[in-house]
Amino acid sequence: MKNYVVKRLAFALLVLAGVSVIIFFVSRVIPGSPAAMWVGAKPTQEQLDAAIKELGFDKPLVVQYLSYLKNLFKGDLGVSLRTHRKVSEELSRRWAATFELVTVSILIALVVGLPVGILSATHKDKPLDHVSRALSISGVAVPIFWLGMTLQILLHGGLGWFPLQGRIDSQVLIDHPVATITGFYLFDSVVTGNWPAFLSAIDHLVLPAMTLSSAALAVVTRMSRSSMLEVLREDYIQTSMAYGVSNRDLLYKYALKNAMIPTVTVVGLSYGLMLGGSFLVESIFDWPGLGRYTTLSIQTNDFPAIMGVTILYALTYILLNLMVDLIYYWIDPRIKTPGISG
Repeated sequence: MKNYVVKRLAFALLVLAGVSVIIFFVSRVIPGSPAAMWVGAKPTQEQLDAAIKELGFDKPLVVQYLSYLKNLFKGDLGVSLRTHRKVSEELSRRWAATFELVTVSILIALVVGLPVGILSATHKDKPLDHVSRALSISGVAVPIFWLGMTLQILLHGGLGWFPLQGRIDSQVLIDHPVATITGFYLFDSVVTGNWPAFLSAIDHLVLPAMTLSSAALAVVTRMSRSSMLEVLREDYIQTSMAYGVSNRDLLYKYALKNAMIPTVTVVGLSYGLMLGGSFLVESIFDWPGLGRYTTLSIQTNDFPAIMGVTILYALTYILLNLMVDLIYYWIDPRIKTPGISG
């Protein structure tokens, strides 16, 4: 187990190095003047020359990259050209908002999609199955921006049930400030007993989480349904049925565990895709996460910020894949991944 984890982490470093090479050199060939952005509006030539030297843009690209890589291993992601702040500090202020949104969204997809998929499989070709499949297709087909704005119109504008945008009510945050422990408002407010902040955070989270989870919910439902149908056709399931094993034990004790493996794969991939999809959702709901920060950085060609976000997302995706592989082994010990021994 330890050898396998070490090998995967070493592979992760190679992947991150490859990602950093691609993003670094691509961002440098995009038209624009980073030095002008650093100096500000209407810079003089002297100011531009000084900025180019200060930022190291007068050196060859290879030298610039090696310098960046050296700082990266120290945890230094550089300084944002747009805000003049350290990229690591900017990301630390925003990553919790994005990861809280994505985590809650994937939990919604699991909690709702998995039971619906199982029920759909056990009621194959019945009305429940047809409704489930129709909703699954709709979840993938409906554009995320249209769904988000529609929910805003219906559930905020029409019914007034949920806030339009933001992460928490500003007045609640003033009256009941959230003590920062992890940066996740839901967790931090529960741990400290800050219930007004918790309720406000829940209210603001519902609409963006529903929007972001729609596609993953549809995929989890379809995958769990198809996996369960395949497992239910296995000989050992048919034999158990013949011996009179109850449907509950048959589904949840024998079939579900084997049907979970493809679903776990989809969940891991969906989490990574949600990180990218959160950009649009955060823009619609004015969510103060990495999405808005990245969008502004791309618009201004703030390449230190772009690289920082890309590396963070790549690292997250790699660790998720490692977790998925380990979950495989936990679900079904018969799976012998090279480097993992029972």
